[in-house]
Amino acid sequence: MSKAFRWLILSLFGLYFLVPLAASVEFSLRDVNDTHSFNTWGKLLDEPGLFETLGTSLWVAFGTVALTLILMVPTVSWVHLKHPKLRRLVEGVSLLPLVIPPIVLVNGVLVVFRDAPEVINGTPVILVFEYVVLALPFTYRTLDAGLQAIALPTLVEAARSLGASWTTVLLRVIIPNIRSAVFGAAFLNLALVLGEYTLASILLMNTFPVWTVSTGQSEAGVSVAVSLLALFVAFLLLFVLSVVTGRRKATLGATQGKS
Repeated sequence: MSKAFRWLILSLFGLYFLVPLAASVEFSLRDVNDTHSFNTWGKLLDEPGLFETLGTSLWVAFGTVALTLILMVPTVSWVHLKHPKLRRLVEGVSLLPLVIPPIVLVNGVLVVFRDAPEVINGTPVILVFEYVVLALPFTYRTLDAGLQAIALPTLVEAARSLGASWTTVLLRVIIPNIRSAVFGAAFLNLALVLGEYTLASILLMNTFPVWTVSTGQSEAGVSVAVSLLALFVAFLLLFVLSVVTGRRKATLGATQGKS
């Protein structure tokens, strides 16, 4: 494949993503008289419900990230360490949320938590459990890739031979060595929650994506501007992740070079 052809393919993919973004920016700047200004962006902070719904989505996101990592990091590590033959089975189970219709997922979680306290039923807390299930495919694949990149049995055996408990092994040996994978899983969970509309809408929860769609029915420009702002935040998080990962790789490379 020639260099010119590769650049052509990359350019086409770039246009595929950049043209809709440019059109969205242009639409958010357009006034009633087909002129362009920052009036729409200027009144974002005055929109009723923006900060309330954003706050709801953020604490649901942080709850989802915390619960997902607490469940998945030990589980995936244990599968890699003690039952490597079950990796394919666990991976297949983790992919099920991608093929289960949202309405089935909602009903399943509601049935499980039918007798739960009122602080869970009828409140955004129920969304945390919904999103933990929804995030399983992304979380598992990210952590699985991180664990495959390290010599897990050797590290664990060395730590255990020095008297470390399993909790110490997890917190001070495994997690520091898959830090980039943990950050990646956390950011993917955060992006998922901040952009998920279907489950929250079915459960009648007024989250940030639901508010964005509802606002777009009366003020399309504001809705597009908010969506662009959320997309920018997601890009910023991915940039931070790449910087953190790059610095860690550079540090590891320097350490290995000295040794």
